[in-house]
Amino acid sequence: MKTFRIAVWVGVLILAGFLGGYTLYLTKSKNVVAEAPFGVPFTLVSQSGQPITEQALRGKPTALFFGFTHCPEVCPTTLFELNGWMEKVDPKGDKLQAYFVTVDPERDTPEIMNEYVSNVSKRITGISGAPDKIAEVVKGFRVYAKKVPVDEKDPNGDYTMDHTASVFLLDSAGRFSGTIAYGENPDTAVKKLENLVSKG
Repeated sequence: MKTFRIAVWVGVLILAGFLGGYTLYLTKSKNVVAEAPFGVPFTLVSQSGQPITEQALRGKPTALFFGFTHCPEVCPTTLFELNGWMEKVDPKGDKLQAYFVTVDPERDTPEIMNEYVSNVSKRITGISGAPDKIAEVVKGFRVYAKKVPVDEKDPNGDYTMDHTASVFLLDSAGRFSGTIAYGENPDTAVKKLENLVSKG
C-alpha cells in the first residue's frame, strides 16, 4: 500500500512538472508573438509608384487601414476621420504615419490610389500592388476581404468588397498595439493615437 501511495505521488509530481513546463512554454510563445512585428514581409507599390516594403511600418507609430476606392461609405469616412485625428494628435506630422492598403488591386492602381487618397489627406499614403501580392498581405495581416457581386445573377459583372473596417495601430517596431473600430467615439480614437505616440 505504501509503495502504491509513493507511485501515485511520483505520478502527481511528474504531471505537475509537465503542466508547469507547458504553461511556461505557452507564456514564452505568446511573448514572442507579442514582440514580433505584426503582419508579413511584403513588396508593394506606393501611390507615387515607388516600391514599398514592410520597413515603411517601422520607425514611427503607424495607423494602417485596408479598404478600396469604390467603397461607398466606410473607407472615405475612415480616411477623413483618421486625417483629422492625426492633425490633432500630431500637428507637425513628424510623430505618426498612416497607410491605406487596397483590397481591390484589380481596380485600384497606384495612380487611382494617389488621386483618391490625395483628395482626402496629405498625411496618409495609399498602397497597391499585384493581386497575388495584395492577397498575401491581406491574409498575413489577418484582414477579411471578399469580392461580392453587385448582381448575384451576374457574378462576373460589377462588384463591391466586404472587408475589415478597423484601423490597425502599430508601434514604431511594427508590433500590434490595438485597433480603432469603425464608428469609434472620436475622443476615444484620439486618445488611442495619443497613447500610441507616447508609447513610441
